[in-house]
Amino acid sequence: QVQLVESGGDLVQAGGSLRLSCAASGSIRSINAMGWYRQGPGKQRELVATMASGGSTNYADSVQGRFTISRDNAKNTVYLQMNSLKPEDTAVYYCKLGVLIFGSIWTYDYWGQGTQVTVSS
Repeated sequence: QVQLVESGGDLVQAGGSLRLSCAASGSIRSINAMGWYRQGPGKQRELVATMASGGSTNYADSVQGRFTISRDNAKNTVYLQMNSLKPEDTAVYYCKLGVLIFGSIWTYDYWGQGTQVTVSS
């Protein structure tokens, strides 16, 4: 009922910037909490940034001050602006959206397919 499409991953040099997008489509009444996660080579998936429905944000210490999560409600799209990228930011990045769908009173979590970010030194 809901599909997420991620884009924006790429190969970039250290110090560069990328903007990831996560576009949701389907029977969406509203998008509540949202977040970006990443999984580096040989590592567990970790939280990068979250945004609550009210707009409050939270960031992992490792990305604080470099990454910014934002949303465009009209487009049902969530973004992750990544600046001053470091080689240790190399990972597959996933978005997760809490979506209230039409006809339901429950919010369900949906995950994107992942997009590869590679930062070269």
